[in-house]
Amino acid sequence: YNHMSIYSESDRYMWVFCITYYLAETCLIRLKIVVNKNNNKKENRKGKIMDFIELLKVIFLGIVEGITEWLPISSTGHMILVDEFLKLNVTEDFKNLFFVVIQLGAILAVVVLYWNKLWPFYIRPISKKQQAVLNRHGAVSRGILTFVEKFCDKEKWVLWFKIIVACIPTIVIALPFNDVIEEKFNNYVVVAIALIVYGILFIVIKNYNKRRRPTCTNLENLSFKTALIIGLFQVLSVVPGTSRSGSTIIGGILAGTSRTVAAEFTFFLGIPVMFGASLLKILKFGFSFTGTEVMILIVGMVVAFVVSIIAIKFLMGYIKKHDFKAFGWYRIALGILVLGYFIGKTLLGCK
Repeated sequence: YNHMSIYSESDRYMWVFCITYYLAETCLIRLKIVVNKNNNKKENRKGKIMDFIELLKVIFLGIVEGITEWLPISSTGHMILVDEFLKLNVTEDFKNLFFVVIQLGAILAVVVLYWNKLWPFYIRPISKKQQAVLNRHGAVSRGILTFVEKFCDKEKWVLWFKIIVACIPTIVIALPFNDVIEEKFNNYVVVAIALIVYGILFIVIKNYNKRRRPTCTNLENLSFKTALIIGLFQVLSVVPGTSRSGSTIIGGILAGTSRTVAAEFTFFLGIPVMFGASLLKILKFGFSFTGTEVMILIVGMVVAFVVSIIAIKFLMGYIKKHDFKAFGWYRIALGILVLGYFIGKTLLGCK
């Protein structure tokens, strides 16, 4: 049967463009209001410069998030490190919220790029033969089965069930300890060690995987058992510096998937995880945002969305011809630099 998507690809990009344009325009209006608050010309000029600098900081953080969220180099680790040199003029609570919620922009890029693989509904005609089979059922069951046959893509529903299964370990194991982990492990020592350890793992696994052929080369063949294994590896990513994508890609490769399948399933797995994490952060913070805070969130997410599209396309093109060894060496080098910088800073007594 010919499956017809409810929205065409051009429609989806048009919606994204319109929403992005509206949000950007809203941010610019908000920035103008903030700048024009001061009547004094000198104060007005000073406020404008300060707001523009803060806006540049948010844009830079959005770029960092968009690049590092999907490459296996740890977005949270990079955000913590960037914060050492580029501090936003916001409260500590809002900054912690921003570092999580900005990921929504990155995950929206996955939804847009992989819409055809993720959207579980379509419209298709039902043949006379199928209708005759459906007519044998009772009114209620016939209605349900007709809806499923006409509007539901069964393969995509199965994929979503696999994603849900992979999320279970994070919900059961990681979620209860989230606050403790944030309090104890959000520091440069943990980030640096995690960067180095996972960098070494990427190189070791690459060498180990040389002689192995993947047993799963497409998402349809991904078993629920493999999805659960990948989900267990995702639990490791609660430690800053490990990388959620890095953990799940390693798990997927060790479980026998190809690099492409491991990367794509990692992208999809991020949708419920990041939405859930953002929702928890917002509920914990409350909905009492200032206009400036709303502007910061929107700009950060929009920039992360645009950059993420580029980063995802780059990664998928890269892994078709290369392995993850280069990312391993990058992590090791960055981890050593981070340790060296902060140890030197401590020895010199710098604040």
